[in-house]
Amino acid sequence: MRLLIIDSNALMHRSFHALPPLQNKKGEQAGAIYGFLLTLFRAIKDLGPDFIAATFDLPAPTFRHKKFKEYKAKRKKAPEEFYQQIPIMKKVLAAFSIPVFEKEGFEADDLIATISKKAPKEQKYSKLKIYILTGDFDTLQLVNKNTKIYTLGRGIRETMIYDREKILERFDLNPEQMVDYKALAGDPSDNVPGVTGIGKKTATNLLKEFVTLENLYKKIEKEGEKQNIKPRVKELLLKNKEQAFFSQDLVKTREDAPVDFNVEKCKFGDFNKEKVEKILTELEFFSLLNRVPSLLIKNEGKKDKSSTISGIQFKQNKTLF
Repeated sequence: MRLLIIDSNALMHRSFHALPPLQNKKGEQAGAIYGFLLTLFRAIKDLGPDFIAATFDLPAPTFRHKKFKEYKAKRKKAPEEFYQQIPIMKKVLAAFSIPVFEKEGFEADDLIATISKKAPKEQKYSKLKIYILTGDFDTLQLVNKNTKIYTLGRGIRETMIYDREKILERFDLNPEQMVDYKALAGDPSDNVPGVTGIGKKTATNLLKEFVTLENLYKKIEKEGEKQNIKPRVKELLLKNKEQAFFSQDLVKTREDAPVDFNVEKCKFGDFNKEKVEKILTELEFFSLLNRVPSLLIKNEGKKDKSSTISGIQFKQNKTLF
């Protein structure tokens, strides 16, 4: 069995910027919604999920903003045309009977982490395979033997699955090291400081040798122990120790968000076809209408592709655009 968790804001942002402006006859912008659905339909085709859940960010500040007022402060605010599409997107998801999860004070990533942890706890779902559909790499830290990332490649025409091996191949690190990597190198997109003066290459090399941030500091602070670290790098690490662990705390996803999650309520496929067709028609997504019936087909006996599709790049059909 498979659960697909959608990182909705990230996917909409990626779609909004990847596609040319799209609007219906009423003048309403709908590009982010269209791109979202193209990718979702592709994921359903590729993965055949039994359950689907969607997570959203809320505009209210999160606990990270309260800890660090500069968190994401440099991120450019999206145009109003983007935000106007979010409530419509939620209506589309409701038509598909896909439940939406959002919680004030928490980011979608925290909800995804919490759901990923909660879902397999029931004995019935102990072997549940989880795929996170997203438009960015913030959730790479959640990848394990049962959880993979299904993300976009160039634009929204290609998708890629990241498992442990694929992350190691691309970043030369393991999934559980991605938090410490950002703790050292920082994350400009979220305005996470990291260790001043430590770049991506140095951060990667340090973690390849010392594995974790905690072990790194344990070693460099131990007197008399020989370390293969340049004096300047050691100086920067010691000077910015507090900043490093503060950054680690900022980027680590929470697995205890107050989410009322039930796997069964996320069962996918039992939606009203007419209701879906009505909202797609209102949005003038006529090219998507003929794909709706295929979403209702239950993939009984479908082979578990979790091992065969890992790291595979899927190419979208250009005729869809």
